[in-house]
Amino acid sequence: MRIAILALEGSVLSAIAGLADLFWITNKAIAASPAHAIKFPEKTFETLIVSADGAPVWDTEGRLIHIDSSFQGAGQPDVVIAPGMLLGPDLQPLNLADINLAATWFRKMYDNGALVAASGTGGVVLGEAGLLKGRSYATTWWVSHMLQERYPDAIPARGKMLEEDRGVLTTGGCFSWISLALNIIEKAAGTEVANLTSEMSLTDNHFLRQHLSASPGSIHSGTPFLVRAEEIIRMQNPSINAAQLASALNTTERTLQRKFKALSQETPKEFITRVRIETACTMLISTRVSIRQIARDCGYSEETAFRKAFNQIMEMSPAQYRQWMAARASDHRS
Repeated sequence: MRIAILALEGSVLSAIAGLADLFWITNKAIAASPAHAIKFPEKTFETLIVSADGAPVWDTEGRLIHIDSSFQGAGQPDVVIAPGMLLGPDLQPLNLADINLAATWFRKMYDNGALVAASGTGGVVLGEAGLLKGRSYATTWWVSHMLQERYPDAIPARGKMLEEDRGVLTTGGCFSWISLALNIIEKAAGTEVANLTSEMSLTDNHFLRQHLSASPGSIHSGTPFLVRAEEIIRMQNPSINAAQLASALNTTERTLQRKFKALSQETPKEFITRVRIETACTMLISTRVSIRQIARDCGYSEETAFRKAFNQIMEMSPAQYRQWMAARASDHRS
């Protein structure tokens, strides 16, 4: 399987190098296992780091990223991946001309049969390519506002860390490229090889690739006011009410109401409830914590109030959601 990893000015070097390394580790793991080596006598994964013209580009911290090929020289890869990238001070994509060049190439690769994938802010490339339109996509909370604003026809997959919709694979979060790579490895070489790679590279950090928390200092995308509001709800006070949120944001309740309506088409109460329920969805998928404890962790003093809010937003109970997502994961593995 040939995998092209996109590098743009401002790309996150750790994601590019990490993706390449994880596929390299998988090749080594297969070669070292007689049972797997028989099934895959040739090198299973070949990676190329690509830029538009094949020239090196600068990463987020001003270091040069080595490039293996231009878009033209890469031929027709089986998979093309857009890792995360730096956003501007206005929390919007930088270098749109370069992004649109990459988007055109991604669209061509998709039309020719490639699986296209993105992690975090790399979703902008797919959005500019028109590959999110009408599709369900996964992202992380501090990126979601920007993506929804730019691509209103796309469908955010609430509470999911990885989503595939008609040949478009998306994940969210600083280290979500790990989930993305393991999913691709499983597609190409099977569950046993993906598990072997996970064991070799992540050892006991089983949930690392699923739910690493971003530090407040790493938040660099999305609508700033909404991102700050989510940060307060998620990380500081899940049980906060509208008046307390207004105070924490150094504004009045009336101004808070007006801003939320303009930015998210929600009331402050609706916004707070949605953030709580999205957090609950992630916990229901990635932990075995009881529903009662999840309700408390998400700011609900009464479990009945949590269940009612969850049903209203997700149109199923928390227990049904957990079972449904477990069944989907099982179907994917089989």
